[in-house]
Amino acid sequence: MSLLLWFRNDIRIHDNPALDYFLQQHQSSEMAKAIFFVSEKQWLAHDWSAIKIDFIKRHVNALAEQLLSLNITLEVVHCDDFSAQTSYLKQYCQQHNITEVIANQEIEFNEQQRDAACIAQGVPLRMFESDVIVKKGQVLNKTNEMYKVFTPYKRAWLSYVKQHGFSYLGKPSSVLSASQIEEKKQNLVAPLDCVGTSDSWPLAEQVEQQVIPDFYQYKVANYANKRDFPAIKATSGLSPYLAIGAISPRYLLMLFLQRFPDILVASDSEEFTWLNELIWREFYRNLIFHRQDLSKHACFNPKYSAVKWPNNKTLFAQWCEGKTGYPLVDAAMRQLNQTGWMHNRLRMVVASFLTKHLLIDWRWGEKYFMQQLIDGDLAANNGGWQWAASTGCDAQPYFRVFNPIRQSERFDPKGEFIRKFIPELAQLPDKEIHFPHKHIAKERLSIYWPAIVEHKQARLAALDFYR
Repeated sequence: MSLLLWFRNDIRIHDNPALDYFLQQHQSSEMAKAIFFVSEKQWLAHDWSAIKIDFIKRHVNALAEQLLSLNITLEVVHCDDFSAQTSYLKQYCQQHNITEVIANQEIEFNEQQRDAACIAQGVPLRMFESDVIVKKGQVLNKTNEMYKVFTPYKRAWLSYVKQHGFSYLGKPSSVLSASQIEEKKQNLVAPLDCVGTSDSWPLAEQVEQQVIPDFYQYKVANYANKRDFPAIKATSGLSPYLAIGAISPRYLLMLFLQRFPDILVASDSEEFTWLNELIWREFYRNLIFHRQDLSKHACFNPKYSAVKWPNNKTLFAQWCEGKTGYPLVDAAMRQLNQTGWMHNRLRMVVASFLTKHLLIDWRWGEKYFMQQLIDGDLAANNGGWQWAASTGCDAQPYFRVFNPIRQSERFDPKGEFIRKFIPELAQLPDKEIHFPHKHIAKERLSIYWPAIVEHKQARLAALDFYR
């Protein structure tokens, strides 16, 4: 039996179902084969950011080294797109008499179409599920349909985990001696060149050893109180690793339960607030699983499908560049453009501003985020944008319009975050920094751009538009 292991959005050896099955089936002492496709044309068509691509490449290089201890060699193949991947696999299987290609599923529409094409062309594909804690489609309502509201989904999800538990596979043990591994490493050339744009983010292995234990021990107890303040480093920072499959969500829950054994029945606790975020992630991935049209830019709520967005390109450019005249919005966009990441509270603020204040199609913002974010993930990004735009599943009501000045005063009261990313406002007192135009004469504000819309008028226009 000749097997091939295909890594996709699961760049890890830790808690990897496809790898676990592959190791069980591959009994030979010969070097086993794994493959990873670099398809930059396809990635760019999906609006993946340069920083995310660099992050993936760094983890692929690390994966190639980790697989050596399992006596597996990783072949990195450059294919333009999914069609080229399918053709390559078909030919590879024929040439090498491959009896099974083993992989973990991907939920997005184009990825599903590629896998169907592989099977149709005779590629013997066997797939597993590695991206969620509870298998997608397991948590259904009383009529065996998907949940359309998060809170009952959460209750059902918790009930399912309490009743059935969840699988966790751990890390596979090395099959080679330390000296054998070291010898192979000396001969290993990193398969991919990285440009270093993601270097400020450590590799997943270091995150598992240092960042996660530190977060669980010192930060998660105050997560509920501090997570909305962008000047404080209070979030876990794990979203980029989950987005590319470098860290398993089941591993995160397993560790969490070790530290907080009663967390599944303690939904009113401070610590549960962080688990709630993991459940939101599961919710959004289930939406994509059940509604494949969400991968194709459909509004979840069909009544918004015919909306004619004004889509002012000048206003959109000012939003992208962080030149709206609202300091918290502009600082958030600068954070995104400079670092490839944005604090979650600020994602809601800037998304609300684009869709409600500027009346620009949420899909424009969704695409821009994907083109910038290191943690760009279709399910989470789509879910978040449709939530803010009121077009999505269990979204905020259309009449809720975030006031960017109030949000600034509440979540960056001393202007620390604003001063970090808009240093030209650094000398302003706390009271003035949240909306300088209200306090300072125009001639004194030449260092800062004027507000592109007035909040009260924009809010009324949004209510009118959505009605």
